[in-house]
Amino acid sequence: MKENKPIIRLLLTGGGTGGHLFPALAAARKLLEECPESKVMFVGTKRKMDKKTLDKYPFASRSIHGCGLKGKSLPGIIKALLVLPASFLESLVILLRFKPDMVLGVGGYVTAPVVAAARMLAIPALIHEQNSVPGLANRKLAFLVNKICVSMPDDAGVFPKNKLVLTGNPVRKEILEIADKKPSASGQITILVLGGSQGAHGLNLLVCEAVTEHFSSCRCPFRMIHQTGQNDVDMVRKKYDEAGIQAETAPFFQDMAGVYEQADLVVSRAGATTLAELSVLGKPAVLIPYPAAADNHQLRNAEYYARVGGAVIMEEKKTSPAELADALVNLINNPDERAGMGMKMKELSRPEAAENIIRTCLSLV
Repeated sequence: MKENKPIIRLLLTGGGTGGHLFPALAAARKLLEECPESKVMFVGTKRKMDKKTLDKYPFASRSIHGCGLKGKSLPGIIKALLVLPASFLESLVILLRFKPDMVLGVGGYVTAPVVAAARMLAIPALIHEQNSVPGLANRKLAFLVNKICVSMPDDAGVFPKNKLVLTGNPVRKEILEIADKKPSASGQITILVLGGSQGAHGLNLLVCEAVTEHFSSCRCPFRMIHQTGQNDVDMVRKKYDEAGIQAETAPFFQDMAGVYEQADLVVSRAGATTLAELSVLGKPAVLIPYPAAADNHQLRNAEYYARVGGAVIMEEKKTSPAELADALVNLINNPDERAGMGMKMKELSRPEAAENIIRTCLSLV
């Protein structure tokens, strides 16, 4: 980082899922660590979950109106287009008042009007793409911005090469702090199940049936830690209780670092931020990509880690509970294979991702 500790006014924009929020917040925290006099503002959606997350951080936040276009019906598309001018005007007002030195967009429909307004005001802008398949907003903004930070190599050549910077995907500080810690050697295997912030139901059903009905060949004692999402917590808890399986269940875990630290094996969706966290921690994973993800990007994300042997992919619509159980039991019964997968995951980690993004931001000042 620069030695003279510049004072930067950085405006971050994005949101809609934790996968968009957490990398942006990690980058903002890194800027404030390196340049303590800097000012940060986050412009996001009006979702309650976004506001709840942002309230925990020591910088200003604003929200603007907006609707996504991807996958919408004709009335939904018309509504989104009608809202866009208002979003653009809201963005202009925020930018003129905050007067940022640069704007960093991290994806999601709210990014587009803010970045477009910034470029109209001649404010430098860059975007960060977390996924292996770029989202619609970032694809459209690629030709407006000064730089494009990516988490994974742009093998498809979607973005202009002269703007690309391979930074990695920032993870939260509390995750980085446990990167070298191993689960306690209790003799009991802990399986962590993460459904993600959307689409957890299919994964919950698949995992519960696999574990409660097809685990007879498992030679090791095990327990479950299962993040179910809001709707399935009672159903999942009941299934484990009826099967006599030791399990900790919750809609969402606030202390993800503490949960990760206990995990010997992870079953998860394949969101980019979760994968970046698993990679930094070196956790072997069975990945069940969300089948309704835009452009099937979760499957592409998973393939990036599976190619090197860090993860196993089990597609939800092609996998039976018995097949998932076989994959899990094999990994539980073979600690050397789990350890090897963990090492492969860690080889793809970029713990310096937040610093890389901030360095790129500072290069535009």
